[in-house]
Amino acid sequence: MSFSLVTYRTDGEPQLGLRRPDGTVLAPTELKQWAGMLELLDDWTAASGIVAALALDEGPAVPDPELLAPIRWPRKVLCAGINYRNHIREMGGAEPDGNWRPFFFMKPPSTTVIGPTDPIVVHDGANARYDWEAELAVIIGLGGRDIVPADARAHIAGYTVSNDVTARGYHKRTGVPVEAFVYDWFAAKAIDGSLPMGPGITPAFAVPDPHGLRLRLWVNDQLQQDESTADMICSIDELVSAASSIVTLEPGDVICTGTPSGVGAGRGLCLRPGDVVRVAVDGLGEISNRVIDAEGEDR
Repeated sequence: MSFSLVTYRTDGEPQLGLRRPDGTVLAPTELKQWAGMLELLDDWTAASGIVAALALDEGPAVPDPELLAPIRWPRKVLCAGINYRNHIREMGGAEPDGNWRPFFFMKPPSTTVIGPTDPIVVHDGANARYDWEAELAVIIGLGGRDIVPADARAHIAGYTVSNDVTARGYHKRTGVPVEAFVYDWFAAKAIDGSLPMGPGITPAFAVPDPHGLRLRLWVNDQLQQDESTADMICSIDELVSAASSIVTLEPGDVICTGTPSGVGAGRGLCLRPGDVVRVAVDGLGEISNRVIDAEGEDR
């Protein structure tokens, strides 16, 4: 596992830290020049060199840090849909041809992003049918528009672990006036607290091959998803390029790269209050979120 940049809190204001491979958190003085992660990413050209030079074996560990979402308020959250071959098959589809253009939807950044151990709060669970989607997330460090795939890596600050929680029960509507409105992406994807992220941002220079990472998800310690990022249809370079052809990418933007096979929808499974969902990506760490009911009811 590599080191990562984290946002943490003890008993005061959130601050930046360095998380070592053993999970301990340091508070390097070099990081204090930025008020938060977004400010550091705004200065990524200079900050990346400082981060690369940080010593992992110096200074005492921070006692009992509470890890928050690495970026508490991203500027944008873009999510790629149907980007794993085996996931398309389990949902009853066929792999698109070579002319396929990546498909994206957006999550509201200020209300969906939660931290690596925050609870997933379920509203109207019986009808919403919350599902899990383990994903590798890309963090933009250098903004731009119409970025060509060959230049995409230069715009990436790092990677983190995410879970694109989806309200399957709200996704497809009945009684719509025209077929174009059958799918309600907003209702399914924009629910509050539906994007756990963390534990930190592993710099891109510490991830030799983001297309060779093992991604796993457990519900109550039962393995549900286990796939390599090599199963992606569109590469990370292609996703960054395609997104930048639609919107101007900015430092602090998050691009979730799609989920592999093993979601609950195809098997009639969904999250219930009391469940614990863990997501791990090789080299990046793990997040763990307990599902609770908004009304305080357990399973």
